[in-house]
Amino acid sequence: MDCPEVIYSSNNNRDDLSFLSILKNNLLVVTLLLSGTLLLGSTTLVNLMNSGITVARLIILANACNLSLHKFLLLVLPHGIFEIPAIIIAGAAGFKIPYEIIRYLAGRKEQILTKEDIKEYFTLALISIILIVIAAFVEAYVTPRVANTFYRGKLLFSSGLSYTLDN
Repeated sequence: MDCPEVIYSSNNNRDDLSFLSILKNNLLVVTLLLSGTLLLGSTTLVNLMNSGITVARLIILANACNLSLHKFLLLVLPHGIFEIPAIIIAGAAGFKIPYEIIRYLAGRKEQILTKEDIKEYFTLALISIILIVIAAFVEAYVTPRVANTFYRGKLLFSSGLSYTLDN
């Protein structure tokens, strides 16, 4: 696999790395995960699988581009600490209501949805949104500083593995 100069960017534009652009993209992912509530978990399942495939592709690409594990982690962990749990929590929320409906249909609970079930769903959704906002801020403002401070890297691409480095 060749290591292209610009690995990923929807329009090869620095605007792809802006806080609002990153936030918009990540909120779309969270919204799709949460929408599983309405579609019996189908969109949640598909989007969790897509997120996993995206991370795997980034790891493969980083390896193909000879990006060391140390550099990869420095470029992913600052925002990944918030973004990955946000995606997992949004996935749990997306499965929450369908799970409770299945439990009801299987005769394991008396009521389809309780106030506690709905409260738990909204709590998980809110936590995931808060974490996504924090992750977008860190990815837009902290991760580039990490890249420049430790490696004096060029900002070349976004979406998970945000930067490739000269060295």
